[in-house]
Amino acid sequence: MKTSLSKLPEYARLDLEQIVGLILENVPRCEMIILYGSYARGTQVEFDERIEFGIPTSFMSDYDILVVTSESDAKEVGRMLDAVDMKYYKRPDHQVPIQFINDDIEKLNSDLSEGRYFYTEIKKQGIMLYDSKNYQLERARKLDFEEIRRQAQEYFDEKFDYANSFIKHAIYAYKDMDYKLTSFFLHQACENLFYTLRLVHTLKNSKQHNLSKLLGATHKYSDELKKIFPRKPQEEKRLFELLRLAYVEARYNLKFVVTKEDIDALLPKVERLRDVTEQICKAQIESYREMGK
Repeated sequence: MKTSLSKLPEYARLDLEQIVGLILENVPRCEMIILYGSYARGTQVEFDERIEFGIPTSFMSDYDILVVTSESDAKEVGRMLDAVDMKYYKRPDHQVPIQFINDDIEKLNSDLSEGRYFYTEIKKQGIMLYDSKNYQLERARKLDFEEIRRQAQEYFDEKFDYANSFIKHAIYAYKDMDYKLTSFFLHQACENLFYTLRLVHTLKNSKQHNLSKLLGATHKYSDELKKIFPRKPQEEKRLFELLRLAYVEARYNLKFVVTKEDIDALLPKVERLRDVTEQICKAQIESYREMGK
């Protein structure tokens, strides 16, 4: 893990120095403070203001910070970090918002040892802002097939449930004749189904909203996936493009048009994707069980 802040802008180094001081003042069992996310990777957006679809929008990256404690009462540590937030935001010159997560060292090392993708990425790309030196971070070890099966099942349960919930929301919005909102929910259902496929097969994932890239990355898991969203004829290509664009345009573009006929064509496709994903993933999870015997 990196330890140097030299590549960060001066304002970020000053902010993070104060944030670390506030955490140490307010969280007595703090063992490590780790910066992850865009500022750790050097891909932060300091401030982006633009007109999107006729609407002024602005965006800036957060400081994503993992606070590691020797033992963790989530509510208690949450209150302590809320106090850090309040003191930080009282500064008249603060620029960047903070997003905290907290884990105790035992859980963090367990997740690292099991190769949990979120935490292994933090260890790979993160910057250690404070280290008590009382503990060391574990290395990922080779998992046996039962551990792989269990982890794949957990990922399946989480992401597949998300996808089903989005499909239910899409149906509610459809009944209300809000077809734009329906298209957004269908996009989110597809996104989570593609995440489900990747996690079950690789135990890894990355944040991605582009359905074209997600579809391309999961084709290899079954020929059936290719048949759900064919790129020919032109009408099939148009429907998939509408679904792909819905992540942004259904929320922000007043001129984005989605018809009842579009949803009537898309909803069965997304439900088919759900059913195929369930079939593929359950078979893959069962294969882990067989390999572990």
